Amino acid sequence: MARRITYKFKNQPREINFAKDKYHDMYQAIAAAEGIDLTNYLSMVQQIEMTSKGSASVRNFRDQEFARMGFSDIYFIKE
Repeated sequence: MARRITYKFKNQPREINFAKDKYHDMYQAIAAAEGIDLTNYLSMVQQIEMTSKGSASVRNFRDQEFARMGFSDIYFIKE
């Protein structure tokens, strides 16, 4: 099943194809599409995963960081 991702980057609507074999999740795919290096972000996520008890902390951090980078309205589109 083909999937596409729609999102806004700095208030500009964008849409890209998503392949699960190429990217771990849609956030890595949109960062790669915009040319953003996620090295520091991924190391921080790993530290949060090791210290937090639930996944809510990781989701909170992810949402805040991607909003800080300029992303918003990130959704999958099933075709």
